[in-house]
Amino acid sequence: MEISEHIYARSNRLILRQFSQQDVDSFFLYRSSPEVAKFQSWENYQYHDAEVFVRKQSKNVPDQPGTWFQFAIALVETNHLIGDCALHTLLNEPRIVEIGFTLAEEYQGKGYASEAVRALLSYAFNSLGKHKVIAFTDVRNEKSIRLLERVGMRREGHLLENYMSKGQWVDEYQYSLLKSEWREN
Repeated sequence: MEISEHIYARSNRLILRQFSQQDVDSFFLYRSSPEVAKFQSWENYQYHDAEVFVRKQSKNVPDQPGTWFQFAIALVETNHLIGDCALHTLLNEPRIVEIGFTLAEEYQGKGYASEAVRALLSYAFNSLGKHKVIAFTDVRNEKSIRLLERVGMRREGHLLENYMSKGQWVDEYQYSLLKSEWREN
């Protein structure tokens, strides 16, 4: 296995790295899954969308205020893409970042998402020196809620009809974790 991409974080089974052209097929497969997209902003994901996304992300750098950076979640042993996680550095307060995550359906329920989010939290707090990490999730997304709580994030709010998704207003929970609360486990 050769990993030439920039690696930002690693855990026992995963690396968080830059996207590369080799990821387009795997990325498209899980992004086009209706089950994976259920609580996401996209639907009817097309192959061209995956190509454009990967090309753009392969040139981006993390921690640019006002931007999102997507990390490829890949298996350490094979470098195979199994999902992605995101870091949004807030424009008005760059010491606070928002995170997000998506995992291919066949890799869900095996602890990979928690492992990836913990690696991302470690990167945000230890490498970038962030003060606070926040996350938003659809109140119906029980898997995401359990994951955010499992990694130590605290529910700070219930935002009513906070965003429009697929033609309907959706409630969200806001979660957060302060650097002073972060404990790697």
